Formats: sequence, C-alpha cells, structure tokens
Amino acid sequence: MKLKINKDVLLENLNYVGKALSNRNIIPVINGILFELTQDGLSLTATDNEITIKTFIDKEYIKEIKEEGKLVIYGRFILDIIRKLPTEDIDIEEIDGGKAIISTPNSKYNLNCFDVSDFPNIKIEYVNSPIKLTAGNFKEIVNQTVFATSAQESKPLLTGINLKIIGNSLECVATDSYRLAKKQVKFNSMTDENINLVIPAKNINEFVKLIDEDDDEIELHAFSNKVLFKYHGILFQSSLLNGSYPNTDQLVPSEFDIIYRLNLDEFYSVMDRASILAQAKDKNIVSLETKGNKLVITSSSPEIGKIEEVMNIDIIKGGDIKISFSAKYMMEALRSFNSEEVTIYFSGEIKPIIIREDDNGDLLQLILPIKTY
Repeated sequence: MKLKINKDVLLENLNYVGKALSNRNIIPVINGILFELTQDGLSLTATDNEITIKTFIDKEYIKEIKEEGKLVIYGRFILDIIRKLPTEDIDIEEIDGGKAIISTPNSKYNLNCFDVSDFPNIKIEYVNSPIKLTAGNFKEIVNQTVFATSAQESKPLLTGINLKIIGNSLECVATDSYRLAKKQVKFNSMTDENINLVIPAKNINEFVKLIDEDDDEIELHAFSNKVLFKYHGILFQSSLLNGSYPNTDQLVPSEFDIIYRLNLDEFYSVMDRASILAQAKDKNIVSLETKGNKLVITSSSPEIGKIEEVMNIDIIKGGDIKISFSAKYMMEALRSFNSEEVTIYFSGEIKPIIIREDDNGDLLQLILPIKTY
C-alpha cells in the first residue's frame, strides 16, 4: 500500500472511525484501524465488536494512489501522529509486509502493524428500503431522550433507547424505571414495515456526535441483531440489545388533577439554586409546594442549612400540591425542552409527574416522586 494524502482529509476520517476504538479490548488487533486502498479510494474501518465505523475517501480527495493494499495500524498512535504533524501532505507506505512508514518532508515514523488477517470480518449489509431521517431532527430526538436510560447493567434493556417506527410515526423512549423520556414525530411518507429496536445508549450517543444539526439525510437500515446508519460517507453499525422493551404507555396517567403552566428558564434556575444543598445527599431530593399561584421549592441539609425558592405560576387546573422528587432528574428533563414555557401535570403526591411543552407537544418527560417520610 502506498499513497499521498492531505493531512486534514485523513484526520477528519480518522476522527470519525476513532470513535469505535476502545482501550478495554483484550484482542490487540481491535485497537487498530483497517486501511484499505484501491484505485477508487481509501476505506478506514474501526470496531470494538459493539460498534463499527467505516468511512470512504474518494480518489478525488487523494493526492496519489501509488499501490493498492491493506494495513491495520494502531489507532491511537496513528491518530496522535497525524493530528500533530504540521505539514499538509502525508505519505503512507507499507514495507516488509507488516510495517507502515508515515512520512513528510521533515518527519518519518516507522510503525509496526497488526496482521490484516486477524482483523474482524465486518459484514456491512443494507436493506432495500431504508428509513430516511433528517440529521438535525434525529440528533434532537436522541438528545431529548437518551439521558433517561439506565446505567445499571443489571437491567440491560433499560441501558438502551427504544426506537419504534410504525407507518409514518417514529417514537423514541428511554427509561431507568424512575423516570421516562418519550419523543414522537411524524414523517411525510409511510414506511412499509414496522421497526422496533433497542439500541445501546453509549452506541447511539457516539453516532449523534458524528452528525450535524442540518437537513442532510440519514439512512437507517434495521436488522434483527444490528442497525446500520448511513450519513454522508460514514457507515455506523451498532449491535442491538436483545429482548422486548417494557410497555411504558401504562406508566403515564390518563387524567390529571392539577396542571400548572410556568416559565421554563425561571423554573430551571429555581431548581438549579435549590439543588445546591440537594447535591450533598444521595437521592438529590427537593420538595415542591404550591400556595395559590406561588410555587415554592425547598431543599435542606441538617449539616448545612435550608434553601427556599419562590416563583409565580399559572394555574390551569386544580389547587395546591406538595411533592418531592430528584432535582437532578427534573433539571435533566427541563434541559430537553426548547420552548419558553412548559406545562407540569400532577395526579397526586405519589403519582408520576409529567412535563410537556403543551397538550399537543411531541416530547414528554416523566419523573416519579420520592417519599420523604
């Protein structure tokens, strides 16, 4: 293998595939990036067996393709080297059947490589009719829900987000059994088959880091044990979590006794200040109490003291309530909204708290209250 390529072009693609590298791999070759050079261009592939990322650099973006071939170069080292080189053009050449020479007019790096035959045989597959999504919309959908997934490996399904596509409707749900985030959006066109996937949160987080908040297209290719996302020249393949995701619809109350409308930024600021003392406690608990159109948030610590914050609210329905919950969960839920105001719904002191932008909003956040007695 032998080529000359612009540093920035190579570095951009190395940064993409580098997201699939892991320091935890006990199989040495998985710490490498597979370079595959043909007369059509250069493919880069990295995998940790959970996710695989592959990019393709077309020949028009390569200065010279002198000799086709394959190499597996240690990922962390090649990334650091290319990132720190000051020059524009870089030569990469295979020598002695197992070494790579990375050179510029003033620098030369001689790197030992992994055996290409040891690199996993990654099978990239496509469906005939992929789901097509807008990158910016998909990024928002994931960011508004994924934070509610569980970090507990004892509940493996809850460590992923549930992505369901039926007809022209997409629903994304995440829960750790103490809170729930749900986003629903409509497509302009209908899909031929229903899709129900549970994608590990850590994997989908890596993918949304690669995409921009733009109107460019993402293709979603769904299979029984994996999902492939295609975005620009990036292929991102993730394993799926096995099992049936729990039915979360039954967690959301159908009727509410008390409904308030309040300013989102003010409510978040009140929560932020009140949580200063709550941060010192394991459960991060604050109390919410209303007195007419006044909402009072309190937190206390026997060792430190007490905080009380008051704000005005609009009463849509019902009277007063007193309830306690996790300040951390509430603040993370509030950060998912983009509106000026939110509506908060109560069905009692021990029933779930629901937050929405409005009655027709496509984003719902649910938080379970915490007993303080």
